Amino acid sequence: MSRPRRSAAGYDESDVRVRPGRSSRPRTKTRPQHNDAESAMVVSVDRGRWGCVLDGDPERRIVAMRARELGRTPIVVGDQVDVVGDLSGKPDTLARIVRVGERRTVLRRTADDTDPFERIVVGNAEKLFVVVALADPPPRTGFVERCMVAAYVGGLRPVLCLTKHDLAADSEFASAFDDLDLTIVYGGIDDPLDPVLDMLTDHLTAFIGHSGVGKSTLVNRLVPDADRAVGEVSGVGKGKHTSTQSIALALPGGGWVIDTPGVRSFGLAHITPDDVILAFSDLAEAIEDCPRGCTHLGPPADPECALDSLPDKERRVAAIRRLLVALNSNDPW
Repeated sequence: MSRPRRSAAGYDESDVRVRPGRSSRPRTKTRPQHNDAESAMVVSVDRGRWGCVLDGDPERRIVAMRARELGRTPIVVGDQVDVVGDLSGKPDTLARIVRVGERRTVLRRTADDTDPFERIVVGNAEKLFVVVALADPPPRTGFVERCMVAAYVGGLRPVLCLTKHDLAADSEFASAFDDLDLTIVYGGIDDPLDPVLDMLTDHLTAFIGHSGVGKSTLVNRLVPDADRAVGEVSGVGKGKHTSTQSIALALPGGGWVIDTPGVRSFGLAHITPDDVILAFSDLAEAIEDCPRGCTHLGPPADPECALDSLPDKERRVAAIRRLLVALNSNDPW
């Protein structure tokens, strides 16, 4: 039985039904240009908020959020960004990061050598200070070599900074890095700071090392008001994590140091043997003559590796192959 039709006068607002769906109004693809944005450097990251300094001036500090149009674009300490909004730096004010500049250098690592997700540790640093204690906890050449690989591939200049050499001789450990043009400085609590400051002034330098090696102690000496937490070495020879996030600190004489959290391991799942060789200009061209799939480790693994045909480069090649051995090892320490 069909229902009787109602006249138009019999309808009211309750009879209206709106089908849900997309708006008929097209969404614009035009994005603001932010021509008035100011440049800044990221100096800290904390739960979706980025601390920045305008024009590299430590006194002009602001807090910013990531603009919606950037999506999930990673922003790390050392990045150069463009910011808009409230740039007064007053309490409870918030600016917006609208652009992230192209990184000149980048330090990356993975949790281990099977982790498919690489993490950007620091952007735009010129040098990487690998801080190692000669005792308590004992030094590991493999960790230093892995940090060096990441530095070379990322465009940073690695520097080995030794601490606690009053507890152990450094000659044997340091000799493992001969022929790699690695600069070595001493940064223990009893060592003079001038040689370290000479390398840091007017540069952006990242510090990395295991917990308990004296990294944050050194940072506190370099930047007296840094107040970075320091800790003891645990009973199993591993340091306790004291720094929990990366932060850039202004040096009194100019330049910045980036103190990173102590690491348990340094994975290099994102790096290939070719990446390592290409970081060395004096060897990069040679590997064009290597067979496909060459690991550049030499005989017996690679009997036709072109690096073996380079005159007067035997020691250099041997030193870099030690880096490749560290890259291929199963120990991400």
